[in-house]
Amino acid sequence: MDLRQFLMCLSLCTALALSKPTEKKDRVHHEPQLSDKVHNDAQSFDYDHDAFLGAEEAKTFDQLTQEESKERLGKIVSKIDGDKDGFVTVDELKDWIKFAQKRWIYEDVERQWKGHDLNEDGLISWDEYKNATYGHVLDDPDPDDGFNYKQMMVRDERRFKMADKDGDLIATKEEFTAFLHPEEYDYMKDIVVQETMEDIDKNADGFIDLEEYIGDMYSHDGKADEPEWVKTEREQFMEFRDKNRDGKMDKEETKDWILPSDYDHAEAEARHLVYESDQNKDGKLTKEEIVDKYDLFVGSQATDFGEALNRHDEF
Repeated sequence: MDLRQFLMCLSLCTALALSKPTEKKDRVHHEPQLSDKVHNDAQSFDYDHDAFLGAEEAKTFDQLTQEESKERLGKIVSKIDGDKDGFVTVDELKDWIKFAQKRWIYEDVERQWKGHDLNEDGLISWDEYKNATYGHVLDDPDPDDGFNYKQMMVRDERRFKMADKDGDLIATKEEFTAFLHPEEYDYMKDIVVQETMEDIDKNADGFIDLEEYIGDMYSHDGKADEPEWVKTEREQFMEFRDKNRDGKMDKEETKDWILPSDYDHAEAEARHLVYESDQNKDGKLTKEEIVDKYDLFVGSQATDFGEALNRHDEF
């Protein structure tokens, strides 16, 4: 499927979604829960296993013996110790947990990387991305499918430049990840807010008023009565979204809405794991301290860590 076919399909899916007026569009970016298990170490360490490895990896724990589990856990600890000082800190453990929980993002980047690194030099320039994504459609200045490809390209270029920290218009894999998934990076949050406001702000006055806010998530479709959740959203806008009560959301109010300061589950779990495993109470863990508590991290069953370790090489 080429880009034009994909975008036409996307447009059709959007139209179908909008044809269901009671369905709610959610633009809020929440940190996902680390596990759907109950966090009660007195009963089991299942929550900790899901948090440390990711739920999908944790499902395959029963493939290894205790000895194999400890050996593989030792290998993964070496990966977590980013500065190679022989200790795992709370921050290093938190970064690993976030990686384990968001492995799908890195898998998506790997898939897209192969299609855009045209000269296979391990980097993606803006020209490479532009040519791979828009090259065969920009030859037609007036496409008849309703898409403004030039506008889409301008928006992509702006985001690419924001992700490109050193300004050389060449993205490393980390910068390309920030380009594809800007909501995952603090320094990209302004562009997430800007793009969201541009999508919703139909009168282009630089603000999101109540009707624009509701119109983004609900289509009346000729019906006079609104569902109850729409009425609730109107109340949410007036009571909580529009903090200064001027009838509209500015940039900061929009940021508070779509990028809320959620409780950091990964940091809380990292602190919990350190507290439970830190035998000498120095605030950091050695490999020996982690392996000694292998049942907390991976249990007497273990996963195929090979896949996790290979993926973490790019982390």
